[in-house]
This record gives sequence, structure tokens and C-alpha cells, in this order.
Amino acid sequence: MSIDAETLIDWFDTSARDLPWRHADCTPWGVLVSEVMLQQTPVNRVLPVWREWLERWPKPSALAAATQGEVVRAWGKLGYPRRALRLHAAATAIAADHGDEVPSDVDTLLALPGIGAYTARAVAAFAYGRRTPVVDTNVRRVVARAVHGAGEAGPPSTNRDLRDVEALLPDGPDEARAARFSAALMELGALVCTARRPRCADCPLFDTCAWQKAGRPAYTGPTRPAQRYGGTDRHVRGLLLDVLRGTTEPVEKAKLDLVWPKAGQRDACLASLLDDGLVEQTSDGRFALPGEH
Repeated sequence: MSIDAETLIDWFDTSARDLPWRHADCTPWGVLVSEVMLQQTPVNRVLPVWREWLERWPKPSALAAATQGEVVRAWGKLGYPRRALRLHAAATAIAADHGDEVPSDVDTLLALPGIGAYTARAVAAFAYGRRTPVVDTNVRRVVARAVHGAGEAGPPSTNRDLRDVEALLPDGPDEARAARFSAALMELGALVCTARRPRCADCPLFDTCAWQKAGRPAYTGPTRPAQRYGGTDRHVRGLLLDVLRGTTEPVEKAKLDLVWPKAGQRDACLASLLDDGLVEQTSDGRFALPGEH
């Protein structure tokens, strides 16, 4: 079973969200920044930060010239701040080795520091219209339901998932059409074929969906437990970074100790921030964002 590309692309043309990184005037650099920011972060939180970054750093060389501390500070509360450092490293390599132009092919993109399999394929497809499978959680869910008749995709398998999606891409000389199909597949999972409350009656694939035809059987495979945030190491790391983002001067450890009552967890989180290069310690024992002391 396959997915009718024409039907899905027609739906995308009329129903997709109007996002600035999809505009014809968005540069490949803008697409790369959006793809890194959108990893595990909702669109509504990314939009204002993306606009600020592109205004401040419109080219890779502009970001490369910034200090790591400036980059971490500008990342704000998007979460997973190591992404900011990875984007800075990629920008530095693009500026130095690629004439300040984001590469267009997957293998060259993969060779950039901090750029993984998903991001490389997303940039090749969405910035350059290349025919390459792009697989995220939403795509995996749509394929599981529409093609395989399963309620959820189950544990990921990179090779299998890429093979599944590549088999669905429309053939022909127009690579941009295949890239648009990839974007439509992702958008369908984000807006209609959602995890908890799929809007099947609004789905353009309703008549051919294998899951629908099977009576929408419940998923019985392994599931991931719901992730809490409060009290986790991610939460505590964020609290520590908030203190450092709030000042341009190095901070005494006593001030950082105020953010969380559990000393063992707090100190372990501070140590992990130091290991990740998100925080640096000054010669007099204070703490600051990288490059800001």
C-alpha cells in the first residue's frame, strides 16, 4: 500500500501552516536554523526566537563571529541548549569551509559538526528541494497508520524508517515535488494524524488509510512513559542557566546554590553544564556563560 502523493500535496497546498522558513525567500541558512530549533520544541516557541536569530545573524559567518556565551544567551528557553552550541559549530564550519553557503547534499551536511541524519535530510529537502526521505516522529506515525495499519509506529529503526518513507516518495524528474510530499507528510502528522486525538474525519488520506480500514485497532506494542519536567536534571540545568543568562558578570557559586535545594543534584547538573561547554569556571572560582569572563 502507498500514499497518493497528489492528494497529500493538494491538501498541503491549502491547509499547511504559513511558517516563515517555508517562504520562497527564506535562505537555506534560515531553514537550517529552524530545523535545529524545532527539534523537540513546539513551533509557537520557536517562531519568535528564530526571527530574532535571523535578524541578528542572517548568515552563518555572522553567528560564527559571536561568542558561545552570546549564542547560549540568545537561545533563551528553547530547551536542550547544547543545540545552540552545535549550531554555532556548524555555522563556523560553513563560513570557513563552504563559502558561507549551507551545503545542499546530505553527505556534505552530515560532515558538518553537530548535524545529524534528520537535520541533514531536512535541509537538503526543504531548502534545496532534494528527493530524500525525511523522517521525524510525525512522519513515522502517519506511515504506521496510513500504510501499515498500526495505531503507533513503535520503537524507531533508522534504516527501516528511511526505507519506508523513501518508497513513498513520488518518482519523476521533479525532485521538488518529492520534497513537498515530505513536508506534507510531516505536516499531516503535526496537524491531523496526531498521537492522542487524530482528526480522521479531516484527513485527506481517510479513504485509503490502512488503520482506518482496519477499524483503528489500538496499539499494543511497547510505549515510552510520559516524561515529566519539574525536578528533572533538565529542569535544574535550566534554572542554573537562567541565572547566568540574567547577568553579564561571572556569578558566585553561592548564588547558583539558591536555585535548587538538593545539593547533590544541583552540583551534578552544574558539573554536566561545565562538561557540555555551556558554562565555564573562572580562575577565581566563579561561573559564567562560555566566553563571557
